[in-house]
Amino acid sequence: MVKYPLILTALCIPFAGNAEEALIEGNVQSKCIINTDINGVYGNPAPDKLSTKSVDGGVEPTIRFDVAIANYYMARVITPSSFSTSPSLTDVVNWTGTTTVGEVSDAGMSAYDAAKVTYDTTSEFDLTIAGSTWFKVDSVATYGFGRAFPGGTYRAVVQAECIAQ
Repeated sequence: MVKYPLILTALCIPFAGNAEEALIEGNVQSKCIINTDINGVYGNPAPDKLSTKSVDGGVEPTIRFDVAIANYYMARVITPSSFSTSPSLTDVVNWTGTTTVGEVSDAGMSAYDAAKVTYDTTSEFDLTIAGSTWFKVDSVATYGFGRAFPGGTYRAVVQAECIAQ
């Protein structure tokens, strides 16, 4: 009679054996590629104004999004709200900027402008058609209230992201 409780106890104890883990790995390559086609240049049409608009002597940066598969990505473009490099500034810089569709590889992409979502300095575009879209960015910085920008080099950065949805 003593043998049966020992056998039941032995069956309830987990077996200490070898364990193995199998690794599963994968690499995902984005089907959305971002390229800067044209770097921007600030024009200085007035002592208190820097602008990338061509009417102000500037050059608008152009960013190209190449999408291999439609409806899976969103383009997010953030216009500058500060200088990354500038002389010492003692007053406030007021920023405005917009991002618009420039060239497109498919005529249907021209609808991206009407459907974009804009908040703060950010514009978001649902990339619903496969192909290439060139976004133009204008950036305007106005210094103080009627104050001239000090001489020197001014740089700002446009941020562009491709967000998987």
